Amino acid sequence: MPRLFDPYTLKSVTLRNRIAVSPMCQYMAEEGAVTDWHTVHYASLARGGAGLVVVEATAVAPEGRITWGDLGLWNDAQAEAMRPVVAAIREAGAVPGIQIAHAGRKASANRPWEGDDHIPAGETNSWTTIAPSPVAFGAGLPRLPEEMTLAEIARVQADTVNAVIRARDLGFEWLQLHMAHGYLAQNFFSPHSNHRTDSYGGSAENRARYLLETLIAVKKVWPEDRPLTIRLGVVEFDGTDAMLDEAIALLRRMKDEGLDFVDVSLGFNTPKANIPWAPNFMGDIAQQVRQATSLPVATSWYIAKPEDADALVRDEKIDLLMIGRPLLAEPHWPYRAAQELGVEEAAWATLPAPYAHWLARYR
Repeated sequence: MPRLFDPYTLKSVTLRNRIAVSPMCQYMAEEGAVTDWHTVHYASLARGGAGLVVVEATAVAPEGRITWGDLGLWNDAQAEAMRPVVAAIREAGAVPGIQIAHAGRKASANRPWEGDDHIPAGETNSWTTIAPSPVAFGAGLPRLPEEMTLAEIARVQADTVNAVIRARDLGFEWLQLHMAHGYLAQNFFSPHSNHRTDSYGGSAENRARYLLETLIAVKKVWPEDRPLTIRLGVVEFDGTDAMLDEAIALLRRMKDEGLDFVDVSLGFNTPKANIPWAPNFMGDIAQQVRQATSLPVATSWYIAKPEDADALVRDEKIDLLMIGRPLLAEPHWPYRAAQELGVEEAAWATLPAPYAHWLARYR
């Protein structure tokens, strides 16, 4: 059976273990560009021993940022600034990945520690938000977005392709399209936010059209030998199971169009969701998606104990573990996890040579 510290190969990419750093927004960019913060942050996570490091949500256009501090890849200057991050991840022994995103109706927000709410229209660092329909998220994000025209849909899809081309040329080896968490792609997919009556709204097939079209367009420019993946919100916990069934149907179609892998996540498209927060609560859902689609999967959310992570892999509920906050608190979590699981050789393999030298010398 596969184990947490077994290598994982998908297409031409081999990860040294089944631990992946989940994309976690830092909100520390300047005009969408990487700063020293990002270079140090991602180098630290990669040196911690994970097999894959996925760079945080990176916007395809200025209006696609969640906050003014989000990363972007809508111009060549931002791409050039990103080069040290890609190099730092690779030099530390991890595979560099990136999440390409558009925030949709959740855009133009304050950074989380500065309010995590919509910046009032007209104020500095505020901009117009767009979505499939003029429906506000609610709670701290009350602004009505502008309904996207067909021309705007095509423009954002083109922006996405251009951002992917930049990511490709930077040498990112793992691409994740963000189609979860109440951002633009999920806005199209969910009836909570998509009230359109044209070919992009109404039926499940129509609501999935934007996602499927975007994947097909991206596949044309993304190298065939590199994994093409998405993060998809498959459950909303809003009292109905309809989203899971629709997500499975969409993933089957996406697999036929070249999708290689899915990170199974939440919808986060209504503040009224009743999410059953608990350790490993997404494991069984991820397994259901894996079995129903025959796609390899990852998931995250409240998976922190090494024995739980290893069991999820061994039981073939997931193929990769996406882990976030535990790595912020303990970047060398993989080292401790390997020790606790009794995989001594794997524990030492997670460490950079200088760290391994000092730890081994005074054992």
